[in-house]
Amino acid sequence: MPYKIGLVGKPSVGKSTFFNAATMNSVDEGNYPFTTIDPSVGEAYVRVQCAAPDFDEECDPRVGYCNHGTRYVPVKLVDVAGLIPGAHEGKGLGNKFLTDLNEADVLIHIVDFSGETDIEGEPTEGHDPRKDIDFLEEELDMWYLEILEKGIERYESKKGPQDVKLEEELAEQMSAFKTNKNEIKQIILSLDLDLDPDTWDENDREELARKIRKETKPMIITANKMDTEKARENFEEITTDPEYEHLEIVPSSAHAEKALKNAAEKDIVDYHPGEKDFEVLEDIPEKKHEGLEKIRNFMDEYGGTGVQKALETALFDELGVMAVFPGGADGLGDEHGNILPDCFLVPEESTAEDFAFTIHSDLGEGFLHGIDCRENRQIGSDHELEHRDVIEIVSSN
Repeated sequence: MPYKIGLVGKPSVGKSTFFNAATMNSVDEGNYPFTTIDPSVGEAYVRVQCAAPDFDEECDPRVGYCNHGTRYVPVKLVDVAGLIPGAHEGKGLGNKFLTDLNEADVLIHIVDFSGETDIEGEPTEGHDPRKDIDFLEEELDMWYLEILEKGIERYESKKGPQDVKLEEELAEQMSAFKTNKNEIKQIILSLDLDLDPDTWDENDREELARKIRKETKPMIITANKMDTEKARENFEEITTDPEYEHLEIVPSSAHAEKALKNAAEKDIVDYHPGEKDFEVLEDIPEKKHEGLEKIRNFMDEYGGTGVQKALETALFDELGVMAVFPGGADGLGDEHGNILPDCFLVPEESTAEDFAFTIHSDLGEGFLHGIDCRENRQIGSDHELEHRDVIEIVSSN
C-alpha cells in the first residue's frame, strides 16, 4: 500500500490549497476555521530517478508516470481537519482530528509564515508562526501522554504474581501508533529511565511521551505563503533561532504551485512538479504574464514552489524511505514486455526478503534468493537494499 503523508496544522493556513496543489483534487478552500471537516485523501507523487536509463531502456510505469528519466511514484496525501489548542481535551474537532491524523506515516505541518492567522485560524496581523509550531507539538505530546498514562495504569493493574513486562503493556496500549515492545523499551532506556514507572516523575513521563511521538510520527514544517514579504522576514528569524534549528523547515507557496499546474493543464506553460523553472508556451495578457514572472522570481529564490520538495523531504529524509525496482537479470520487462513497470517505496534497511514480501506475500513465503540486476549477482535474504536498486526475486512460489 502507498505511504500516507498527513497535512496538519491549525485552520486557514493553506492546508487545503497545498493539498489541491499537490494532488490537483478539488476540495473546499477558505479563510475560516474547519473548511475541512472530514479528511480528504488524494494521490500525490514523489520523484525518483528512474533506473531504466541506467540499462539503456525506457520504462513503462504501471502507476504514476515518468518524465525524461524522472519517475513520479504515487503516495497518499491526507488533508486532516484543522487543529486548535485544547484538541486533546476535546476542543474543536478534538479526538476526531487526532484519530484521522494517526492514519498518516509522516506529517507535514503547514504553517502560515505570513502571520495573518491567529492561533485558532482567525484573520489577524503580526502573529508569530513560532506559536503555531509550538502549540501543535504540545497538542500531540499531550495526546501521547494521555495514552501513555493509560498504558502505565494497565501495567500497574497487572503487577503482582504474574510476570508482566512494562514495554509489552505500553506497546499494546500504544499499538495504534505502529510501535512495538522493542521500540518502546529502546526509547525508555535511551532516556536513562528504569523499566519501572514508579521511579518516573511527571517530567520523565512527558519526555517519554514526546520521544515516542517523535519516533512514531516524524514531522517537517512547511513555511507556507512565502510569496509575501512578512513571511520571508519570519522565515529568516525562525530558521536562525537556535530553538528551532532541530526542525526541517521547507519554504513554499501552495498558490504558486497550483497556478503553475493549472496553467500547464491549459498548455499555457511547460511545467513539471518540483522543477525550478517553467516555460511560457503562448502569448498571454500582460497581467497574467506579470503574475507568472512573480512566481518565477519566487522559484529562483527558493529553488521551486516548495510543494514537491516538502513531500519528498517528509518521505525520504524524515521518514526514511527508499525506492526499489523489481527487475530481471535477463531483462527488465514483465510478461507483457513492459520495462520496469513497478517502483516500490520501502523502509530504509529493508532486506531482499522484506522486498519479496512487499511485492507479494507468496513471493516472501517462498523466497529463495535475490539477484542484484545491476551487478548480476546473487544476494541472500538478509542483504540490505539501497535506494534505486533493481532486484529480481527468485521464489519457489
